[in-house]
Amino acid sequence: MKAKIAFLTAILLSSQIIWGQSDNSISVTVYNSNLGVVKEVREVDLQKGTSNIKITDVAQLIDPTSVHIKIDGEVLEQNYQYDLVNMYKILQKYVDKNIQLIGETGELIEGTLLSASSGNVVIAKNDGGLIMLPNLDKFRFSVTALPEGLITKPTLIWKVDSNSSGKQNVEVSYQTGGMNWHAEYVALLNENDTKMDLNSWVSIENNSGKTFKDAKLKLVAGDVNLVKNQPKYGRTDVMYEAVALKSAADGFQEKEFFEYHIYDLQRPSTIADKEIKQISLFEAENVNIHKKYLYKSGQYYSDNGKVAVYVEFKNDEKSNLGVPMPKGKVRVYKSDGTSVEFIGEDLIDHTPKNEELNLKIGDAFDVVAEEIQSDYKKISNKVHEEEYEITLKNHKKDDITVEVARDLGVNWEILSSSIKYEKESSSKITFQVPIKADDETVLKFRVRYSY
Repeated sequence: MKAKIAFLTAILLSSQIIWGQSDNSISVTVYNSNLGVVKEVREVDLQKGTSNIKITDVAQLIDPTSVHIKIDGEVLEQNYQYDLVNMYKILQKYVDKNIQLIGETGELIEGTLLSASSGNVVIAKNDGGLIMLPNLDKFRFSVTALPEGLITKPTLIWKVDSNSSGKQNVEVSYQTGGMNWHAEYVALLNENDTKMDLNSWVSIENNSGKTFKDAKLKLVAGDVNLVKNQPKYGRTDVMYEAVALKSAADGFQEKEFFEYHIYDLQRPSTIADKEIKQISLFEAENVNIHKKYLYKSGQYYSDNGKVAVYVEFKNDEKSNLGVPMPKGKVRVYKSDGTSVEFIGEDLIDHTPKNEELNLKIGDAFDVVAEEIQSDYKKISNKVHEEEYEITLKNHKKDDITVEVARDLGVNWEILSSSIKYEKESSSKITFQVPIKADDETVLKFRVRYSY
């Protein structure tokens, strides 16, 4: 739509409305659940008694039911206005009123607007007759003023009863959608896969419709229960800003908070609208790790010949970690001798200290599993036996051990096994199968089921 509107007079503000001016004291707390909590201080000039406070510079995705204001006095009423101005709303307000149309060549048409809907207008010309325009691309409209009731930004209005006259610092807080954060991790394995360096970043996404300049930023890690479903907001024209913080003094400080963890950035930060900001969370060097080969086998599930590769580590001080780890994606890299290359990634959930983590890196290229059911025997209507063979082939130059995890279901008994097994649960057993370099090992076991 190329049609434009030219306003000949500016909107006049009521003398009863007092605009809240920001004094740059603003705090933003971002959660993992598409939620932000904004707290700021506005300086307003109040008269003793009843007056209005009007604030427009708020997040577009504000939850108006969450707004709280604190003043030296009493809040009598709160209103949230969101009927935002656009061309057709203005035209609809001017039905039965005089407007001007200006053509591309300067042609001027004046008359009474009779109808404006779906891109079409009907005007009764002052010099007689009707003009009907199915296409507005070649015309501009001119009206005398912005109609009452339309606003340019979402606006909060409070009617207050102030105890005194003069300037006051008014505290305002509210919740907004369109804000989220998550952690991202970069792990670099050493040459023999026994240690890794781990860098953690937080990515803060702001699609709330407002830029928070020089804000005091806090992040809450944890799964907060929300009564209503938060809407999902897509992002468009998103900008990325990476901020590398090497000094712990102005980075995040972490502490326990209720049943969550809170990260407090030790410096102001501007969180622009339509932006993803990345800030360093922590760095850890020489974290102890264990590389594991895993083949999953079972009645209802099998890896179909694929042997997965995992990196396991414990989030404790002994492993050079021992910090709360917010949920996020872990990208794993390793040097091939000339450059650092990406080798896999996995997601972790919120993980407290002293807990173990398992990262699936991918499937081993040179390790193959072949599984067959070699025998089946029916003993009775309620008892039968099954025998399995799992051939594990190692085409690597080094000896390895593959963990075979077998899901047996219920009511089972192992009758025989070529390799010792461990019972992990009522339905799961594991075998640690050693395989020589460029060789193979056959795992055989027989199981009896009783029903």
